Amino acid sequence: MNLRTLRIYATFCCSAFYLSGCSVSHYIHHEVKNSPILSQHHVGISVYDPAKQKTLAAYQDDHYFTPASNTKLFSFYAGLSVLGDSLPGLEYKIDSDKLIFRGTGDPSLFHPDLPSSAVADFLKNRTEQLFFTSSNFETPHFGPGWAWSDYNDYYQPERSPLPLYGNIVRFSSPSGLYVRVEPEFWQDSLLLDTTIAGLQRDEHTNQFRRSPNALPAGLIQEIPFRTSDELTVKLLTKELKREVSLTKEKIGPGFKTVYSIPADSLYRRMMQVSDNMFAEQLMLLYASANGLPLDTELAIEHAIENLLSDLPDRPIWRDGSGLSRYNLFTPRTMVALLDKIYKKVPQEKLFMILPNGGSTGTLRNLFKGQESFVYAKTGSLSNNFCLSGYLLTKKGKLLYFSFMNNNYTRSSNEVRQEVARVLTGLHEKY
Repeated sequence: MNLRTLRIYATFCCSAFYLSGCSVSHYIHHEVKNSPILSQHHVGISVYDPAKQKTLAAYQDDHYFTPASNTKLFSFYAGLSVLGDSLPGLEYKIDSDKLIFRGTGDPSLFHPDLPSSAVADFLKNRTEQLFFTSSNFETPHFGPGWAWSDYNDYYQPERSPLPLYGNIVRFSSPSGLYVRVEPEFWQDSLLLDTTIAGLQRDEHTNQFRRSPNALPAGLIQEIPFRTSDELTVKLLTKELKREVSLTKEKIGPGFKTVYSIPADSLYRRMMQVSDNMFAEQLMLLYASANGLPLDTELAIEHAIENLLSDLPDRPIWRDGSGLSRYNLFTPRTMVALLDKIYKKVPQEKLFMILPNGGSTGTLRNLFKGQESFVYAKTGSLSNNFCLSGYLLTKKGKLLYFSFMNNNYTRSSNEVRQEVARVLTGLHEKY
């Protein structure tokens, strides 16, 4: 057999890679190094076969990467570990004719995209005077490393002990002329302003402004509002149609809990649309469930020490959503986390929660034209795209994978499509 024939034979074997872990590794390394897109930035990949309990491919999988919204997988696991089937919506104590209540971090109350919370009916139907306290809330409204200039963007609502309406105002304009404001509480806070284009909130106040020019027909825009205890009791008073007052009293031991909505409702929406606010509030729910103050930093420290101490590499974990660029995880740590999640949630249920390639959520436009075989969480920041989750091969094998891309200068769509191409090859050949 001459040299040319040997090379052709070797190339054929590598492209088919005959089900061996070694050949999966060769395939991954070959595709990354020979891709004009992937070869220009930082890439880390880990592929794991849980049936064999074996890592099939490791390309810089011990290097730390900015995970973006892959961070939500950590928050998801934290929630799975301590929350039951329903979310604790609030905690309360009765003192004579007063009912003093506090938030748990649950974001579902009056949220337009979640089921109706049982908390609303509970508060409406109590005969005692209602007093809200935020004495258990000890975390900043914004997370570390968040962009200050994103205060007007839907994806960066403030964290709070008892969110209402998702801490956002929803503006809609079917015709482009009249603007509907939800909740109506904010209708009088919307002013015309000839100096701006579109819709915008003042940086430090809840004054919203719109251009007098016609907006795009069919516009729906969500803008976070600035939260405060005073605003919380005003919104509750208006929505419940009864007086709610503010108190600085603390609720000691012996409090009772009111449960709000099924936990799966939160998990599914958080993962499908990559809802940052839900992920941030989920870490506050985790803190509350462990008897901690509502403090994201304390919650993360607790989760690392009590749930994640056996990960291959200690995570640099700073917020619940992945908005922070301070977060750093390795691909092999992401895969180890995926194994923990898989052992807690039945596969059918888990695959309904996660985005499905070519079908649902943030993966609906990726892996199109074929039956879903990737069930995974995306993570996107400027110059960063990560994808971590589960892959089913044509031969029926289940694989865990983490494919992390940082510091690229090409368009995100090019990188996303290249990730999809490599994973599709893994699906078809292994």
